Amino acid sequence: MKFEKSFSPTGKPQEIRGDGSFQRQINRFTTPFGSKEGELPVEEGRYRLIWCPACPWAHRSVIVRRVLGLEDAISLGTVSPLRPKLDRVDWEFSLDENGVDPVLGIQYLSEIYLKTAPDYAGRPTVPVIVDLKKGEAVQNDYFHLTNYFETEWVPFHKKNAPNLYPEERREDIDALSDVIFHEVNNGVYKCGFAHSQEAYEEAYDVLFNRLDELEKRLATKRFLFGDYITDSDVRLYTTLARFDAAYVTAFNTNRNVLREFPNLWGYARDLYQTPGFGDTTDFDAIKRHYHLSITIHPNKEEVKILPKGPVASEWNTPHHREALSEKEDKFLR
Repeated sequence: MKFEKSFSPTGKPQEIRGDGSFQRQINRFTTPFGSKEGELPVEEGRYRLIWCPACPWAHRSVIVRRVLGLEDAISLGTVSPLRPKLDRVDWEFSLDENGVDPVLGIQYLSEIYLKTAPDYAGRPTVPVIVDLKKGEAVQNDYFHLTNYFETEWVPFHKKNAPNLYPEERREDIDALSDVIFHEVNNGVYKCGFAHSQEAYEEAYDVLFNRLDELEKRLATKRFLFGDYITDSDVRLYTTLARFDAAYVTAFNTNRNVLREFPNLWGYARDLYQTPGFGDTTDFDAIKRHYHLSITIHPNKEEVKILPKGPVASEWNTPHHREALSEKEDKFLR
């Protein structure tokens, strides 16, 4: 398992390079799901997925879980979008009765990380999969987690579940998803967490150059690979859903708002109106986390204002994206 220490003795994240650019910490628990020796066994009811509705990395795993019908196979625990005011970065189960997860019996996510690995010194992150038999965190590799749900968890997919990760397209999906991760998903964080003007402007230019390319791509395609939704669409959606509500102001990604990209805006609404996407999107949680919580400067005391917009009803307005496709079913069989 790969591990990179990301905290100083004072509990302050150390994910900033010497040039002021942001470098996300490496995931600690990366054992894949599968049937081979040493892999995590795929068993119904054995695992609990911990997420936060504000987090884009966690959100995409919950979208795929819902779309594929894995709700009964993998239980779900939810942490608050507001960071607890502690001397460390953590997540809290304050939304649950008595402030503890009803299955794990813990108040803070760090408890399960430290129980699993007492030497753990990074940020406890979501999503994370907890093995209920062992009482340990076993998977927090958000980059590959949806792929495991799409491939290794097939025996527990609902009837007629869509194929979000078709084998004949995986190479192309992986290549595009990698670009989306570095330049868009993590690109907004590179803008928001930059500690130098040069690092911020470089990340800003990369982000908007990529959004311009995606805007062009979606001018003739309903989804990234044509008529049907794939895993790449899930990954892009979670950033787009947070763009105007959070990133434009909180992360200074302010060249354009999403609504000024006609194709991306229509595409995002098309996905939002698809079961599994909009019904797992919580704009209030997103705004509370990015605008009221302890995110970028945990020790900075300042007045914090919760933005009034965006209006969620705008996401249900007609998008007319179906005109780009003759297919009624949005999912690839």
